[in-house]
Amino acid sequence: MNATLPIAERDLVQPTTTPAVTEAKRHTALVRVTHWLATFAFLALLVSGGEIVLSHPRFYWGETGNVNMHPWLNLHLPSSRDTVPTGYGYVLPDQNGWSRYLHFQAAWVALATGLLYVIWGFFAGHFRRNLLPASLKGIGTSIIEHLRFKRPGVEGAWSYNVLQRITYLLVIFVLFPLMIWTGLAMSFGFDAAFPLPVRLLGGHQTARSLHFIVTILLVLFLLIHVVMIFVAGFWARMRAMITGRADHVGTAASAVRRSEATPAPEISEGVTR
Repeated sequence: MNATLPIAERDLVQPTTTPAVTEAKRHTALVRVTHWLATFAFLALLVSGGEIVLSHPRFYWGETGNVNMHPWLNLHLPSSRDTVPTGYGYVLPDQNGWSRYLHFQAAWVALATGLLYVIWGFFAGHFRRNLLPASLKGIGTSIIEHLRFKRPGVEGAWSYNVLQRITYLLVIFVLFPLMIWTGLAMSFGFDAAFPLPVRLLGGHQTARSLHFIVTILLVLFLLIHVVMIFVAGFWARMRAMITGRADHVGTAASAVRRSEATPAPEISEGVTR
């Protein structure tokens, strides 16, 4: 006698298909444009600033500083000025003309870009949604994962962790304004028109020293930022910052892939007695 055993609906093997990869916006156009403008402006400032430093590779505190004073920092680099005793038997070519011109122009580009980004960020709620951490919970874990160069998960492509948020906020609202402030304070024309900001810093040479220190901190941030981009996936991160889009696969699609990896038991449609 043939008998057909009923098969529960949940036991049926449903055909599965590979989920299609959908695209979603990761960065807005303004974030992308200001990101690259700030990047190129900073690189121009870095190159031109290095040339300017070579004219006097020593740093002092206070209002004045010259070769007859003891610097707090001597870079021990050859100079482009023969009036600076460096111990080297030669003088570098003087590149102060083009370097100062490029430095000032790049600084105005960086300032305008930063103001545009900050004003838009406040009005559009960008800082509140994407950068302001809800709490400091998990910052220890984030630091350890960064030190171990751990590759972030899928959610890392769509949201910054607490360490990233704090770091970006410090760069945007502390280091960047301090860089502009100290840069303007080194100008004697700015000092003549607005002496108070220069006095608050402690003088022109203090402003120059602080300008150099902030530059070092920003360079360290840039290097770590680039390293973590490679760790997280260089092409995916670059694509997101250039086109604004990144691959995104939903949770349901991931669940389907997991079910596909688990072989389903074979069930006979009937049993013969």
